Amino acid sequence: MHRPVGAFATAIGLLAPSAAHAAGALNIIPEPWKVVQLLVLFVVLVPVLNALLFQPLLLVLDEREKRIEGARTRARDLASQAGALLARHDDAIRQARQVAHAEQVQLVEQARGTHRATVGDARAAAERDVSSARAELTRVADGVRASLGAEAEPLAREIAARLLGRSAS
Repeated sequence: MHRPVGAFATAIGLLAPSAAHAAGALNIIPEPWKVVQLLVLFVVLVPVLNALLFQPLLLVLDEREKRIEGARTRARDLASQAGALLARHDDAIRQARQVAHAEQVQLVEQARGTHRATVGDARAAAERDVSSARAELTRVADGVRASLGAEAEPLAREIAARLLGRSAS
């Protein structure tokens, strides 16, 4: 118990301004008893400061370094996992787009086939209707011609008679 008090007193004495310094004289060569006191103070304080200050501080710094390195490792792991997930996501999107494109092409081809079939059926029906209408027109025209041919001769005689003023027999 006397040693720490003595060491503290010695440190205070060393830090106080000396009489030589107060008188203005500059002493370059240290006094041997002060050097011995400083060495003793150093030897006494180093283990105390090491135990009370430096070792706990170094432990805290080491623990902090370990946590930082652990966080960096976790961050690298998470980054690699995120990269893998992103690659899988991009592959899934690319495959989905390929499947959708293939289905779209298939649906377009089916629609074109259906359209061709519908247009072909409509064209065939229209051609049948046109042929049927032509046949009907031809039949009606032939009937009208026959009817007009039979009526044309008496009408022509009547017209000629009226124009000539007499009957044309």
